[in-house]
Amino acid sequence: MRILIQKFGGTSVATPELREQAVGHVIKAVQEGFSPVVVVSAMGRAGDPYATDTFIKIAQSGCQDPNPREMDLLVSCGEIISAVVMANTLKAHGYDATVLTGAQAGILTDDCFTNATIKRVEPESILKHLRAGRIVIVAGFQGAAETGEITTLGRGGSDTTAAALGVALAAERIDIFTDVEGIKTADPRIVPEARTLPVITYDEICQMAHEGAKVIHPRAVEIAMRRNIPLQIRSTTSDQPGTMITYNYQSQDIWGQQGHERVVTGVTQIPEMAQLKVFTPAPVADDTEVRLFQNLAEVGISLDMITVLPEVKIFIIKEELMGKAQDVLADLELAYQAERNCAKVSVVGSGMRGVPGVMARVVTALHAAGVQIRHSTDSHVTISCLVKQDEMVAAVRALHGAFDLGGNGL
Repeated sequence: MRILIQKFGGTSVATPELREQAVGHVIKAVQEGFSPVVVVSAMGRAGDPYATDTFIKIAQSGCQDPNPREMDLLVSCGEIISAVVMANTLKAHGYDATVLTGAQAGILTDDCFTNATIKRVEPESILKHLRAGRIVIVAGFQGAAETGEITTLGRGGSDTTAAALGVALAAERIDIFTDVEGIKTADPRIVPEARTLPVITYDEICQMAHEGAKVIHPRAVEIAMRRNIPLQIRSTTSDQPGTMITYNYQSQDIWGQQGHERVVTGVTQIPEMAQLKVFTPAPVADDTEVRLFQNLAEVGISLDMITVLPEVKIFIIKEELMGKAQDVLADLELAYQAERNCAKVSVVGSGMRGVPGVMARVVTALHAAGVQIRHSTDSHVTISCLVKQDEMVAAVRALHGAFDLGGNGL
């Protein structure tokens, strides 16, 4: 049995016309000999009647801080509604489809309501229906704890559902259908000439997702990568192949000429960041340094672009968390400097490992564009620069051009 996972995002199932196109992809998979397992998100986006954000707003209309358990019960309804509508659309075309909630599909999680982690998948129920010749529609974004409590998987949860099912069922491929053609070299709203990447590595897309690209959740990529199951990012409204995510974008050309790898694959951005420079005694005579990072973690503040020096600790946080951070610093009686209205801009590419001159090209491009680098960090596949928010667009465009990402070498 050739199993194909097909995940359709909220925009892909938002209207009858789009659902017809989604069903067309499912029927084509059947005609090609696959046994499809279809994962659906809630229909539409904020403001649409059955979207997740709409359910959240309804819950918060009675209480701004609703109980997480009851919140999961409510928001899980969106995917169930979507799954039933998709099954009925398939039925109208003469295909036998059955709907399973996350729990019925065997997705078992921990008991962390609103942001649960999948512990294991028991796919026997799915396999029973597939053997009977049915198309299985699974409500994404949800599962159940060992106690039977309904849980949800947090943002990007339907991507995670698709990846987890792909691994558990040893699927041939996982197709993620969305409202874009595939993964672009940059945000096309900023760089209109951004190209669709035909192939990208797991490492690269994980890093791009962490650095601001929103096409797929990095947790889903990490799950699929463990069993080397290819992920295909496709458009619901097109038959184009989109972007394949796999281990090596040169895997089909094992004996090809060496030395022609792309250095940078894409440029990403995260707006609305703030930089903090926190001054600590040097040498550290007490546990001030330890308490600083522990206290920030305890109030739920995630740090990025971290530099630790004897007399100063530098990092960036989401701008919306500045109030919490300032309270922590006041409690510790630490002096600091804050710079708001910043953005993080990154170049990502597995081809930059060990290649000299990549940072020089980044600095040269930003300097030529009149963009000042206020902080930078790097890894084997990423170079990130902190810039002012009003220079973010110029920075992304400059870096995209500097590495010729709109050219024909991809």
